Amino acid sequence: MRLKDFNPGNIRVEDQRGTGGGMRFPGGGGGKLGCGSIVIVLIGALVFGVDPAQMLGGLQQMDQSVPAPSGQGAGRTTEESCTADPLSRESCAALASLNQTWEPQFRTANIAFKQPKLVFYAQSGQSGCGAAQSAMGPFYCPPDHGIYIDTDFYREMEQRMGAGGDFARAYVMAHEYGHHIQNLVGMSDQVRSLQQQNPAQANALSVRLELQADCYAGVWAAKNADLIEAGDIEEGMRAAHQIGDDTLMRNAGRRPVEAAFTHGSSAQRKQWLQKGLETGDEDQCDTFADLR
Repeated sequence: MRLKDFNPGNIRVEDQRGTGGGMRFPGGGGGKLGCGSIVIVLIGALVFGVDPAQMLGGLQQMDQSVPAPSGQGAGRTTEESCTADPLSRESCAALASLNQTWEPQFRTANIAFKQPKLVFYAQSGQSGCGAAQSAMGPFYCPPDHGIYIDTDFYREMEQRMGAGGDFARAYVMAHEYGHHIQNLVGMSDQVRSLQQQNPAQANALSVRLELQADCYAGVWAAKNADLIEAGDIEEGMRAAHQIGDDTLMRNAGRRPVEAAFTHGSSAQRKQWLQKGLETGDEDQCDTFADLR
């Protein structure tokens, strides 16, 4: 994907790498994460060996957030953080493209827009939702509008999940940005309310939220079709398949259990990513339509 160069002055970036201020789970227990997070519980459980009960326990306490650290961290400027390595540069370029794509859509809809911040961390860090751990994978924290990434996750995607490629990485960023959109328009709050009213459907509702973020990722790519290169769509579809809940379970030698899904099956993730790609229309990303 031919992402364009970015202006460091037009994006929000925080760098926690090398600050020594990382925050670990007390006693190995769960951190607290917001409703819109793409905390990849199954990846943590099946690939990295993290106890899913601990991580899901953190999700159930999502309304108990803690203040996030402020400042750039380690004295780095945005430009220094973004150019620290190729994956950092690529992440910042994707963020800039996402801002440029979605901000006009909010302006047209007369909805207040605020840029998310991209937060780099290594192994462990701290967010407005609590502890950040590499095993979580990239995630979005609603209280501080932060997209949290340990770029080593991209290497895990390629080497351990078979989901490499620059478009696959852009898909991950665009998915997280999709959670930011849900937060700004109030969808995350609506889902949280429904989950509290009907705890038995909490997982199913979370899956719908995740699939909508997949669709938004496809919409972003469709609105930037001039940046797409040969093989990009195949990379994205392969990534969507490889991080589907059923595929992760099978690859770990377990029988897929739909009730335990958090992000949707491989078929569902591919379906909604494809829908966004084909339509380029965020209005077609209503994964909750049949509930109304």
